Amino acid sequence: MLEAQKNITLKRWIQVAFINLLVVAFLGTIMRYKIAYYLPFVDQDNFLQAHSHFAFSGWVTQVLMVLMWAFLYKYLPAKSLKKYQWLMIANLVAAYGTLVSFIWQGYGAISTIFSSLSILVSWSFAFIFWRDANKIKITNTSVYWFKAALLFNVFSSFGAFFISYLVANNIQQPDWYLAATYYFLHFQYNGWFFFACMGLLIEDIRQDMPLTLQKVIFWLFALACVPAYFLSALWLPIPTWVYVLVVAAAIADLAGLILLIKFFFQNKATAFANVQRQVKCLFILSATALSIKILLQLGSTIPYLSKLAFGFRPVVIGYLHLMFLGVISIFMIGFVKMKQFIITGKAENIGIAIFVAGIILNEFFLMVQGLSYMNYVSVPYINQLLLGAAICMLFGASLLIQGVSKRSATNYLSK
Repeated sequence: MLEAQKNITLKRWIQVAFINLLVVAFLGTIMRYKIAYYLPFVDQDNFLQAHSHFAFSGWVTQVLMVLMWAFLYKYLPAKSLKKYQWLMIANLVAAYGTLVSFIWQGYGAISTIFSSLSILVSWSFAFIFWRDANKIKITNTSVYWFKAALLFNVFSSFGAFFISYLVANNIQQPDWYLAATYYFLHFQYNGWFFFACMGLLIEDIRQDMPLTLQKVIFWLFALACVPAYFLSALWLPIPTWVYVLVVAAAIADLAGLILLIKFFFQNKATAFANVQRQVKCLFILSATALSIKILLQLGSTIPYLSKLAFGFRPVVIGYLHLMFLGVISIFMIGFVKMKQFIITGKAENIGIAIFVAGIILNEFFLMVQGLSYMNYVSVPYINQLLLGAAICMLFGASLLIQGVSKRSATNYLSK
């Protein structure tokens, strides 16, 4: 009876997270329509802030909280974990409060309050999860990844607070604003999101990967994360020794990626042996996007290329979406499908395929747009094509939600 109740509760929270993904896709479609056509009642800047904040807190953070909570369920008594539901409710309230307030007023008193509440919830989650994780006795590095993810999430919030300070005091320092924005984004994307996903992955393959290899891969990525921030700030005057650390961080990330991919190639018969074909395809796509991202990251250590890339908005947007959609979102969809949060019905599989196709088209069109900007040429109907990619993701997400409501995740809660 207790096990069934856990399954139902977990399924409902996954439903909420995927509804939030649909909201994110809807907001993205509205903004793309505004760029391609005419939508006078939509304030693009306000929608952009609402879209990005809600994508982070309402979609990725919400689903990661749920999955990390489910991870603890495997090792700790259910009674001790009820507090996480209150944290997830608080995060949901903050996410929707931020969404509505940013659409309504942009950066203002109410949106700042809800954004601050979202950060306080993430800090509370970090503290409570860390304390509970210390009670677990396991011989793999999944807890290492989770703890690092939580630390980087806390680090990222300092960038958000600094941005709020600049806006509240009307300080016109573009370099400070950009540096703080990239600081926040880096420790969200490459810290909190990536490390939490890796914790889920390592927990799942813990019996196949040697502990020594687990630790080497973890420390390569963990030690690289902080200096890798400056990959987004090479346009600033930085000392030579910092630049050397940046190059070393990019190489460390590449080395960690190579070891991870090598392991899966050598153990493809055992790792994910019983995994559905579509899930394997999703993981391969996520790994491909991660590989492209890390190679681009390594290329950006060349200052000229870094200045060129960060000087064109479509390139920046494409790079950020590559990590957010291509790596993180595709991985999480594959993971929850593998753990049977999503039923393998025809409509849901089509929805996943359409959503992923939209991501690929979006990245391709952004790349074309970025190259055209660099060469100062215009690509006909590029904004309409990007709108079409956004509609693909919206339609795919709407089909995907049907599957979330039909099956609970019994596999993940079993020890």
